[in-house]
Amino acid sequence: METIQVVIEKELLRATDRAARKRRLNRSALVREALRAHLRRLSTVERERRDRAGYGETADAEFAIWGGVTAWPDE
Repeated sequence: METIQVVIEKELLRATDRAARKRRLNRSALVREALRAHLRRLSTVERERRDRAGYGETADAEFAIWGGVTAWPDE
């Protein structure tokens, strides 16, 4: 592991220490856990963004073939 220095507001530090005590973790473990969770969320958001963009590019072509099938029949 590497040691880093992070500057945070006093109230955020107090809240961090309270949360760490409540979870029975030390401050470093709580911060590592929080960073991992945040990075997982960022990764998920990025994958969802790419999926939406990719689907948007192919959706029109994918459903275009159904245009004639879904038209109302002539009477």
